[in-house]
Amino acid sequence: MNLDPAVINQAAVFTIVLSGLALLAGVFFIRQGNREAHMRAMLSASALATIFLVLYLTRLALGYEKSYAGPAEWRGAYLALLLSHIVLAAANLPLAVIPLAYAYKGLRAAGSLSAVDTVPAARAAFDKHRAWVRWTVPVWLYVAVTGWIIYLILGHYGTVMHG
Repeated sequence: MNLDPAVINQAAVFTIVLSGLALLAGVFFIRQGNREAHMRAMLSASALATIFLVLYLTRLALGYEKSYAGPAEWRGAYLALLLSHIVLAAANLPLAVIPLAYAYKGLRAAGSLSAVDTVPAARAAFDKHRAWVRWTVPVWLYVAVTGWIIYLILGHYGTVMHG
């Protein structure tokens, strides 16, 4: 089977765009008080982000990488954007896993989403979940949006590196 890194790259971008949209839907649903739709949206966002990571690492393993070849006066801004994206993307993995673990712990303690507020151990776990997502959601959205921006910049000003 011949894996085309450019196609894998496109699939990775598609999955992370969908992940960002699912994340926004999850935020909307929880603000509306719809815990079940929130849970489904966030599990979808997490699954899509995981698929993205697998595709991204596969693309890198196949040696497909682009470097910035745009205007020199924009290089510093591009590199600052890229650096912030890389650092926060690395931080985002634990920032996403920890609140998921608290939500799972809370759901197990409650037995159902409708019982979250009546079981003290569940409420405590979901309070920790909420505390973590106050950091996770902005970081996740920043990483997603800057990733899309980097993709667009490299689509216009990138050159494929051959390693």
